[in-house]
Order: sequence, then structure tokens, then C-alpha cells
Amino acid sequence: MADWARAQSPGAVEEILDRENKRMADSLASKVTRLKSLALDIDRDAEDQNRYLDGMDSDFTSMTSLLTGSVKRFSTMARSGQDNRKLLCGMAVGLIVAFFILSYFLSRART
Repeated sequence: MADWARAQSPGAVEEILDRENKRMADSLASKVTRLKSLALDIDRDAEDQNRYLDGMDSDFTSMTSLLTGSVKRFSTMARSGQDNRKLLCGMAVGLIVAFFILSYFLSRART
């Protein structure tokens, strides 16, 4: 723009304006290219995340069916009789004790 004052003829002004216009067009083209690349990266990332979420959905569905079956078997066992209740209580107490022992050893291993 400062070159305008030094321009001798109208043709020189047009040439200066043309160069400035080309420079700005090149700058705009590079910005558009960067934005396009960014948009494609976002699209690719969104597709990857959708695939990941679809996989998690199927995992949760299979886990839900597994837990439903386990709860059903557990309920049947708890309702079936006195011997199973004693076994069930023994297993619960054993698991709780095992949890505390494991947590004790892990806390000792950290220090």
C-alpha cells in the first residue's frame, strides 16, 4: 500500500494492486487449505470415536446379559434352600476377607 505514493503511472498502481491481490489470494488459499485439513482431521477423529463407542456399546450389552444371568443364578441359589445360604454366606465372608488381605499386602508393597 505504501508503494502507491511512489507509483508513477496508473499502470504501476494497477500492477501494485494486482500483486497485493495475488498475495492476499494466496494467503486466503493457504488458510482455506489449513481449515480443510483441520475439518478432515476432526471428521476422522469423530469417526474413530464413533467406532470406539459402538464397540463399547456391544461390550456393555454383552456384560449386561452376563450380569443378568449371574443375578438370576444367584437368586435361584439363594432361594433354593438352607445349605446354599450357608455356602453363600461363607463365600461372601471369604471374598471380603480376601479383599482386605489383598488391600493390606498392596498397601505394604507401596511403602
